[in-house]
Amino acid sequence: MLSLEQIVRDPEIFRAALVRRGEDPPIDRILELDFRRKQLIQDADADRANRNKVSKAIGDEKRKPTPEEIAEMRETGDRIKTVEAELATVLEELNATLLPIPNTPLDDVPDGLDEESNVVVRTSDGLTETHGNAHWDVAPALGILDIEASASMSGSRFYVLKSKGARLQRALSAYMLDVLTEEHGYTEIDPPLLVKPETMLGSGNLPKFKDNLYHDDETDLWLIPTAEVALNALHQGQIIDPDVLPLKYVARTPSFRKEHTAAGRDVRGIKRVHQFEKVEMFRYVEPEESEASLEEMVEHATSICERLDFTYRVLKLCTGDIGFQSAKTYDIEVWSPGSAEWLEVSSISTCTDFQSRRNGTRYRPEVGASTRLPHTLNGSALGMSRTWIAVIENGLQEDGSVIIPEVLVPYTGWDCIEAP
Repeated sequence: MLSLEQIVRDPEIFRAALVRRGEDPPIDRILELDFRRKQLIQDADADRANRNKVSKAIGDEKRKPTPEEIAEMRETGDRIKTVEAELATVLEELNATLLPIPNTPLDDVPDGLDEESNVVVRTSDGLTETHGNAHWDVAPALGILDIEASASMSGSRFYVLKSKGARLQRALSAYMLDVLTEEHGYTEIDPPLLVKPETMLGSGNLPKFKDNLYHDDETDLWLIPTAEVALNALHQGQIIDPDVLPLKYVARTPSFRKEHTAAGRDVRGIKRVHQFEKVEMFRYVEPEESEASLEEMVEHATSICERLDFTYRVLKLCTGDIGFQSAKTYDIEVWSPGSAEWLEVSSISTCTDFQSRRNGTRYRPEVGASTRLPHTLNGSALGMSRTWIAVIENGLQEDGSVIIPEVLVPYTGWDCIEAP
């Protein structure tokens, strides 16, 4: 959530920043509501002060209130109730107006309203040849992917991994977790997959993306679309002690998404599905460390791509393509020669203080200091289904077998997937 105080202080700065995202922000309505909010608070405070003054006078004079004073205090009490009721309505509308507004982009985010304006920051060495044998043909022939079975049990956009295909996915996630925890100091978390509405609200998924999320009506719990939601809630409503930041977490979880917005796109294979695994990095940092942390997280994800022998590229997303919560995002894409395209395997973002303000997470820089809002950052390292695709399509041999990256062999116990 954006800061109401900052919007009121610099409304045109926020208006311009949100217009860069292609938004038509309700800044004028926010200012109107805030002005009315302040008026109502002043009116209620004035009536309370007058009521206290009369009560004190009666007490000091050690007498009973006169009929006129009783009538006046009754009228004052009624006015306070009326003002408080209107104030509650104003606050509710103000909150409802602020919640759907996305984060403001940082100054160095490229301008543009769609992915055509994204900027390729760098491309690794490696081949970008095409062999035309996509995973949706190769993997079923190897007996490791069964889309027909998943369609029978769950419908479209699900998949079943079998035999060495399932073991490969388990190996990938275990390898990524080991790299991030043992080499880069992340703490592994195994969070719930179902969360409360306020947890979804705090991450920025509600109310904006309600129609793209899975929900259980009976318990009012939501299936997480990414581990980011749960990791962002680890300290919600808390004040983090001095000298604790940065906090670096990583989790491997399924992600559940309806993907309504992607209708008609990537319908073949397992590139865009309703349920997939992902290894997710998450950080709470002091604001001064936010930019450096973002760059470091990009390096952590790209280093995994390098060790998996992928050709990859890093894109800086434009203002119209960054996520709702994001102030700046890098996407990492790997080349997949069978699908003949770049596949996004990671999206790494700084959300500045947008999420911590929404869920009430604060930290104290030092003992006795006032609390501040930490910055939060998140990013995949990596998304599993597309990484799995890239391993299969990059490792394909002329005889139809697949050689897997050397770093995965200790996790699988074999280096090749052959046809049954």
